[in-house]
Formats: sequence, C-alpha cells, structure tokens
Amino acid sequence: MSILSLVTETPPYRLSQSEALDTARDLIGKDFADFERLSSVYANAGVAYRQLAMPVDWYRSPRSFPERSAAYLDVAVDLFVAAAQRAIAQADLRPQDVDTIVTVSSTGIATPSLEARAMAHLPFRNDVQRIPIFGLGCAGGATGLGVASKLARATPGSTVLFVTVELCSLALRTDKADKADIISTALFGDGAAASVLRTGEDGFVQITGSAEKTWSGTLDIMGWRAEPTGLGVVLNRAIPAFARREMRQAMTEMLTPQGLGIDDIDQFICHPGGAKVVDALEGALSLDQGSLVNERNVLHDHGNMSAPTVLFVLERYRQGGLPPLSVLNALGPGFTASSLTLRCSA
Repeated sequence: MSILSLVTETPPYRLSQSEALDTARDLIGKDFADFERLSSVYANAGVAYRQLAMPVDWYRSPRSFPERSAAYLDVAVDLFVAAAQRAIAQADLRPQDVDTIVTVSSTGIATPSLEARAMAHLPFRNDVQRIPIFGLGCAGGATGLGVASKLARATPGSTVLFVTVELCSLALRTDKADKADIISTALFGDGAAASVLRTGEDGFVQITGSAEKTWSGTLDIMGWRAEPTGLGVVLNRAIPAFARREMRQAMTEMLTPQGLGIDDIDQFICHPGGAKVVDALEGALSLDQGSLVNERNVLHDHGNMSAPTVLFVLERYRQGGLPPLSVLNALGPGFTASSLTLRCSA
C-alpha cells in the first residue's frame, strides 16, 4: 500500500507566541486569578508561531456556536480544497480519478461533511465514496491514514484521498477559562494535510502495518465537552507522564504482531503534542534526548494542529530522506495510541 503524495496547508493568519500571550492576557487574564502564575507555559510550550483560521481580532469578541460553526465551514472547506487539489496533482491524477475520500476533522461539525462541500469546488465523480470521521483528535492523522490505507487495500487499484483539517483556535473561550484553556492557547494552531493512496509500490513510502491501543478508564485525559458557546477543551496535565510511563509497552504491543520490536525501527515519527510530550516520547522509546528534531521544528513553526500535525512531521522527514523502516505514531482522545509502519521505497 503506497502513499503517492503528501501535502500540508495552513491558513493565512500567523500569530507569534508573544502575541498569543499578550492576547490571552487581555482576554483571559483579568478573569482568571492564576493566569500570571501559569503564563510560563507560553515560554515552555516549544511554540514560536502558529497559524489561525481567523484574524486575531476576531477572537477578541465573544463568539456564539453558530458564529464558530460558520467560520469553521468557510475556512475548513477552503483548506480541504487547497490540500486535496495539491495532493491529487502531486500524484499526477485528476479529481475524477479518486474513488474514495476519507475526511478526518474533530474541531467543528459539518453536515453535509467537508468532502461533500468540496465537491462544489473540485470535479470529483458523483459516485465517489465518502468516509467522514469525527472524534479522533490528535490521533486522527495516524488513524485516518491507516483507515484510508485499509480501504485502498480492500479494493486493489482504487485511489483513496485522505484529508484532515483541524481549526483548534475556534474553540477559544474568553469566559469561564480554566487551566486547560490557557494551555490550549499556548499550544494549539490550525492546519490541514492530504495524501493520495493506492495499492502497489509506486509511492514514496509503503504502509505495511497499522495498530491502535486504547487504555480503559482514560476518557477524561483529552477531548471536547459541549458548552453553550461551542466545544470546550478537555486536556489533562498528566499526558506527558502518561506517555513516558505507557508508550514503550504500547509500542511493543503494536509492533509484535508485525514481527517487529522497538530496536528494529530506524525512525519514530511522532505527533508533537507539546514540548513535554516530545521529551516523554524520547524517554519512553529510548531515543537520544533531542533526537526528534522534526517534531520540535513543526511544533515551533505551527503549534499543535491536532490531527494534521504528524503529517507535517512526516513531510519533513520525507524532505530529508526517510530511512528504510519508520513508525508514525500519535496519541489522542480515548485515550488512544495509533501507529503506522512505513517502509521506504527509495
């Protein structure tokens, strides 16, 4: 199963971390007594810039759920179309060649879903199979790509387009802010990624395995809660410690059925959930401290964009030259670890 193309997209509004801190102080600081004590998270998050769905002044006004949804639909469709168009062209195909579209997005609600709305802008066939997936959060890049690969493998010769779009910034709350909101404003950004997959060995890398592990009793670690103004973030501060404690065993369990062990992997390609999460993954997987360079660079340049982020990281490894055997992995709500085993075509 080959990945024929991989592209990334971001919205046009760029915010520095210092601007993010100043904006959050203006919007949240006056109503949250511990803001200054917690503000060091901005310096320690590993984020220098992120891209936003809307101009920063848009976030300064209270926004209703309908307003947030309208912004999500406008921007997410634009990013979907841009990413899909480029991924299809990079694979030397046309939109009419796509048989199945897998869409992953958890930061907004769209019914009809994003790929149906994109059909007004791209000439997909009217019999294309649509597979929208919601609720995967940060694991969505790895899990969604795995679902796309399984669908392509199930129908040899078919072409599957995978697109993930996340607009995390639209969940910003200016009222009733808590610690999770402050961390999220220091950490999250917006972005999209797309790939085309097909059976065969003509892509830049082959997906040879996929696996997931979901831990019981962990629903409160990460996710959304429904609130009057929209989706409110659930983000547990224990995520780095959890990753350090659990990921080695989880990775072993995911690799063993493939006849592989951690020492067989040339490169782990990780979702950079935050600077402390990257540190924890290096410790858990017995990697040299600081070795996940591309992960840190993506976090630095874009923040954590949820599902697309690990594909931004994969694209950087691709540009630098992938080793023979890699494992792409991400953690997300559930609480779930998702992984894909990649063998390089070069």
